Amino acid sequence: MVSAHEVRPAVLAAVDDGLQFRKARARAACLRLVPRQYSTDGKQTLLGISKRGNRYLRKLLVHGARSCFRHLDRTRDRLASWLDGLQARMHPNKALVALAATMARTCG
Repeated sequence: MVSAHEVRPAVLAAVDDGLQFRKARARAACLRLVPRQYSTDGKQTLLGISKRGNRYLRKLLVHGARSCFRHLDRTRDRLASWLDGLQARMHPNKALVALAATMARTCG
């Protein structure tokens, strides 16, 4: 199981304090947890997620998301209702990566 004591120092080592990013999505994009975005003329196109970047950190975040996904109290938590909606719409592995990207945006 992945603990927060492993993830936070790894994120800080990879992206420092995160002040170089103007938006939280840019931090998650740096870790390659969100799709690459191409936008022109007000039209956005989301491309695939590449496997470049820090593989160790991405693995830690995805395993932490998997643990959170499994052990979260679904009756009391607002994050759990968001996860249930994601799981109803998409494959569970995609929902896990979305949760890992959310964790990457908020940690640090």
